[in-house]
Amino acid sequence: MTKPIAIQGIKGSFHHEVAQLYFNDKADVIECMSFDGTVDSLLKGNTDFVVMALENSIAGSIIPNYALIDNHNLTMVGEYYLDIQHNLLALKGETVESIKEVHSHPMALLQCKVFFKDFPHIKLVEAKDTADVAKQISEENIKGIAAIASKKAAHLYGLDVLAESIQTIKHNETRFVIVKRENYEVERKGINKASLKFELDHKRGSLATILNVMSDCKLNLTKIQSLPKIDTPWKYAFFVDVTFEDYKDYEKASSIMQLMAENFKVLGEYKNARL
Repeated sequence: MTKPIAIQGIKGSFHHEVAQLYFNDKADVIECMSFDGTVDSLLKGNTDFVVMALENSIAGSIIPNYALIDNHNLTMVGEYYLDIQHNLLALKGETVESIKEVHSHPMALLQCKVFFKDFPHIKLVEAKDTADVAKQISEENIKGIAAIASKKAAHLYGLDVLAESIQTIKHNETRFVIVKRENYEVERKGINKASLKFELDHKRGSLATILNVMSDCKLNLTKIQSLPKIDTPWKYAFFVDVTFEDYKDYEKASSIMQLMAENFKVLGEYKNARL
């Protein structure tokens, strides 16, 4: 029997949409109100897959999620880039002028802050999940409060769309990763992307040397993210994504970097549909 997929948020959230698009539209989900909750569900065996947002084209990386994947020795096995369209949702009959507060996830509020400059009477309030706010407004018949959420949430919970695509930058994508436990066996066929983590000696040229290895082995560096080591002030771990055409080139580079870097770890190998 197939286990449900753990998502941050509830049905109608962007994580739910990704679960349906990556797996299938009938995929069952475990609704979790935090990313820690999704990981707990995975570690307890309640699910085999977690859908987790990792970065946004407007707001940048979600640093705590890198730490969750690293600290629990999880494995990324896939990714999905979703075009995020934020909409202002409220009860039927409401208008933007009648709305006193807008509740939504901090990331959604950040991505839409320019829109609300034209409506200074509206107070912005942080919430745990976009779709959960929409559900509460619907079920509790809350007037004067709106949600920022997807059109899917509007449909699921019977709300009106007061304004469409209110995000500051209209082309707004979030990268989601599909995560499993560390003992997942990777099928090499079709793999053309890897996520790696390593630490380096605090000396001149150490990072440049690693980057040169990647270049010499024909790897394309698509992302680099540093994360502070809490137990060692001013020392950092590096999280990088690389793409490649030949898996043998990646294997060669990986072997060299493992010898050169401290705490070298492969966080995931998977197919990048954007190549």
